[in-house]
Amino acid sequence: MRDSVSKVIGTAVDWNFLSDNRVRGTKMPERSLKRPHRFLSLDEVRRLLAASKEPVRTIVLVAVMTGLRIGEILALRWGRINLGAGTLRVEETCYKGTFGTPKTRASRREVPLTPAVVQALQELRVSSRDIADGALVFSTRQGTPLDAKNLRRRQLHPASQQAGLGLLDWHSLRHTHGTLLHEQGTPLRVAQAQLGHSHMTTTLQIYTHASGSAQRQAVDQLESLLFPIVPKSGEAGQRPN
Repeated sequence: MRDSVSKVIGTAVDWNFLSDNRVRGTKMPERSLKRPHRFLSLDEVRRLLAASKEPVRTIVLVAVMTGLRIGEILALRWGRINLGAGTLRVEETCYKGTFGTPKTRASRREVPLTPAVVQALQELRVSSRDIADGALVFSTRQGTPLDAKNLRRRQLHPASQQAGLGLLDWHSLRHTHGTLLHEQGTPLRVAQAQLGHSHMTTTLQIYTHASGSAQRQAVDQLESLLFPIVPKSGEAGQRPN
């Protein structure tokens, strides 16, 4: 808003309506630090899955293993999932019961599915009332889309608290996917395609977080290069047999 107003006033100065542009001297307050996004470790993911009931368990699994946004998951239709090939197509999103197109062109993508996700979707398909191509994968008994807010409050929060993880939100699962890809050395371009980002900087700056264990591993590797004869933690005082 400050930049827009400055341009307007600057144009007024150029056209001799005003003598100077006082907006240029306006100082903006420092930005407040945003709370860092939460992401889960592998053990925490396992605990959350164990504490979750259907359909949230499968939703959590899909989110962690694919990186899909919750709106993209709730808009999934059976006709866009190829269980034989192990892929799904993201072509739609759902927000508060209203369907729309994905956020960007990059968001419209095909995502691979792991055997564990395929198995979970196969089991869900067997118990589903409607498996027509246009039917929603996750829906109410009437076939209407589920509400992300209600699911979070009624099922995700109780499950995450039972797992000892506090209150999680859906975006934490997407951040978890990006972070785990980063920690296992997945090329940034691949992670960008997986998450459906238009710009690589978004993938790098927002969806890749360094965990404490990853940082510890990194500095330990650096130490082994610099000081190969120094005993590692826990090894001091041990004598060779």
